Amino acid sequence: MKIWQKNTDSLKEIEQFTIGKDTEFDLLLAPYDVLGSIAHITMLAKIQLISDNEFEALSKELKNIYQEIQGGKFQIQEGVEDIHSQIEFLLTERLGDIGKKIHSGRSRNDQVLVDLKLFYRDKVKEIVESSKQLFDLLLHLAEKHKQDLMPGYTHTQLAMPSSFGLWFSSFAESLAEDMDILFAAFQIIDKNPLGSAAGYGSSFPLDRTFTTEILGFSDMHHNVINAQSSRGKTEKTLAFALSAVGGTLNRMASDICLFMNQHFAFVSFPDEFTTGSSIMPHKKNPDVMELVRAKSNQLHAIPNAIILNDTNLTTGYHRDKQLLKEYIFPGIETTLDCLNITHFMLKEIKLEQNILEDKKYQYLFSVEEVNRLVKSGISFRDAYKKVGLDIDKGDFKAAAQLDHIHEGSIGNLCLEEINEKMQSKIKRFNFSMIELSKGRLLG
Repeated sequence: MKIWQKNTDSLKEIEQFTIGKDTEFDLLLAPYDVLGSIAHITMLAKIQLISDNEFEALSKELKNIYQEIQGGKFQIQEGVEDIHSQIEFLLTERLGDIGKKIHSGRSRNDQVLVDLKLFYRDKVKEIVESSKQLFDLLLHLAEKHKQDLMPGYTHTQLAMPSSFGLWFSSFAESLAEDMDILFAAFQIIDKNPLGSAAGYGSSFPLDRTFTTEILGFSDMHHNVINAQSSRGKTEKTLAFALSAVGGTLNRMASDICLFMNQHFAFVSFPDEFTTGSSIMPHKKNPDVMELVRAKSNQLHAIPNAIILNDTNLTTGYHRDKQLLKEYIFPGIETTLDCLNITHFMLKEIKLEQNILEDKKYQYLFSVEEVNRLVKSGISFRDAYKKVGLDIDKGDFKAAAQLDHIHEGSIGNLCLEEINEKMQSKIKRFNFSMIELSKGRLLG
């Protein structure tokens, strides 16, 4: 049975194809469907489209259903199309005709949109929290190892001296910058579509400002057509943010896989953090970081998949948009998994000491020698030529002394500034309103 059904049933084959994997994702939206429904009936009571007694009965039963969902006692029954139908059917089963009034002034289109936006808000909060946890660890490691030198590379060739402090803090600042892209997505997510109905509004005197406030949204999609068009745009923007975080993790994972190689041997992990070979007893494989590298690459594919899914769609709702969940929901979980396992791994990372004392790294200090000559009065080009000729003749002798003091260099990591950058970016997310709105709706 479907809430839109009249006297004819869809063919079983049609039903299976159109529903697809949707029920797998719908259970994730169940608590948000309840929250959106409570907000909707609160507004319906305010405009007197349902009575106070009807509101009390519906509100009480919706809160009961919410508790059932939280307790793992809720399921979508066989033959029920989706989460929205299941909740409405439960209300009708338990309350009679009162349950049928919950959908007044609402379409499944704006109902799904509200569910998704509430779900995305919570998931963005989780991503920010996991990013901050990893960020804090990276800054801690940067401070702890700011004196531990390592080679820096360009074109994967030995370039200049670096440090583990500089390396760790590069990823910390990159994560802080990823929060900018995530916040851009959050701003689109944090807009109320409820009341847009099927995309063309309603003849009921809906109070959309009221539902915006009680759902804790910072704003609404004012134009009802644009509210519907936000589905797809929201997922695309969020996917770009996931890809940005994935890019930071990908680069770190790639470095670690390289640095664990015995030819480098810069970093290592306890045996239980690596895997072995079925044939080679000496192997300690960086499988976790390889999978982080691969999974973060999968994140890069999601924006393009969403763009292609929504290309050439005209104004209004299309069933194509149902498939967006199949891209973005797993992408969210992949992002969280990669952030959390990277944090778990880095807590136990071990670093090789005194790496640059090895003779093979002496040319890393060639730029330092060029700069020393320039400071003594020689022009840069002449100094560069002299050091280059010395290297070619085998006469170069490295003076392994560093004097890097400018902002962001080995001797001045600007960790406090990077930390402040992250703190200021996180403050922009209005997460407190999310929890406050939940408390009001369920109170």
